[in-house]
Amino acid sequence: FDLHGNVAEWCNDHYSDRCYQANPVANPRGPSDGKHYVLRGGAWNCTADACRSARRAGEDPGFADACFARDAIGFRCVRKAPVEAAVNHITHYRPISPTGLVYGPIYLEHKTGGSHPERPERLTAIVDQLKTAGLLEKLQRIAPREADMPSLVAVHTAQYLEHLKRNCLEADWVDSHDTPVCNRSYDVALSAAGGVLAAVDAVMEGTVRNAFCAVRPPGHHAMPDRAMGFCLLNNVAIAAKYLRSKHHIAKVLIVDWDVHHGNGTQAIFYDDPSVFYFSVHRSPFYPGTGDETQQGEGAGLGTTLNVPLPAGSGDEDYQRAFQDVLRPAAVRFDPDFVLVSAGFDAHEGDPLGGMKVTARQYAELTRAVKRIAEDCCGGRLVSVLEGGYGLAGLADSVEAHLRILVE
Repeated sequence: FDLHGNVAEWCNDHYSDRCYQANPVANPRGPSDGKHYVLRGGAWNCTADACRSARRAGEDPGFADACFARDAIGFRCVRKAPVEAAVNHITHYRPISPTGLVYGPIYLEHKTGGSHPERPERLTAIVDQLKTAGLLEKLQRIAPREADMPSLVAVHTAQYLEHLKRNCLEADWVDSHDTPVCNRSYDVALSAAGGVLAAVDAVMEGTVRNAFCAVRPPGHHAMPDRAMGFCLLNNVAIAAKYLRSKHHIAKVLIVDWDVHHGNGTQAIFYDDPSVFYFSVHRSPFYPGTGDETQQGEGAGLGTTLNVPLPAGSGDEDYQRAFQDVLRPAAVRFDPDFVLVSAGFDAHEGDPLGGMKVTARQYAELTRAVKRIAEDCCGGRLVSVLEGGYGLAGLADSVEAHLRILVE
């Protein structure tokens, strides 16, 4: 078995492209003139007859019985398992894509005014680029849905939710002038939070291995009782609470690489030892939180880790933060699920960020977080769009991010 719970079997047969995969025999033998031994496998809940892939190992074990071969690939041999040991009721799933995408036209209905940086064109720029790059067709679409009230009140107060709903219907902004709303904004915010929950469900159910949520409005500044910094509902925090309550996940890692510190997310989990919050961000900068002394409190002391960086920081600075700070801390925490607050406003072309991160480096950050998820929790990862306001840089960075997720 591998670390993801999948099962593979060394077959003491030679490989042929068609003979093994297409053979109608229940346990076919390979041809005598093949060049390589066969490695076949499937998901942990597949019966033996479902493990009929034509994958091969490019190394001849060199022994008569593959069970005694050196473990070059890391799989345990499970030859000739009894039929009664197979799972009786299974779904033979053949994934369209290992990566899911949450997106829908509803996310364009949150109107903030033509000059506001958090505008619908952010998402259309992303989708257009994914189409042009040929990536969109490789992603499994996950339909948005509205978040349910129990999931919302696990993070936000009922009074705030009523206040938010009323302001969206009656006012032009909520709690601060930098957070404009329209009469559709409340419903869009519910669908943003709910879309992330749908992605979490898809990963937990095995429909996709990981997912990216192209949603708006963003969320990591939203506090339990107020909106802030373009954010209405804290999408990632709602997802983390949902993972605990719905899927009984014990430990969640949140990685926030938005150029702004996620003050809302930090505050929500500041005394919670089950959620590790890591943020790398520009400092001093909005919202003024996130210095290195903020490490959590009470039972949560040590589960908040901030890496503030000066203006003008670039690829090498972020690489060190992830390699030298995040990686060892995350492995010690050993999460059961990874959430990413994926803001791309540290990009060198962003009009607000003042940093020098390239799209190539966002690929490296993604690779680092994906490796943590693979090492600790079977690759379970959902990333959620936060900031990123230069359309070209945002689109390039999201493409780079997704190219690593789909690998």
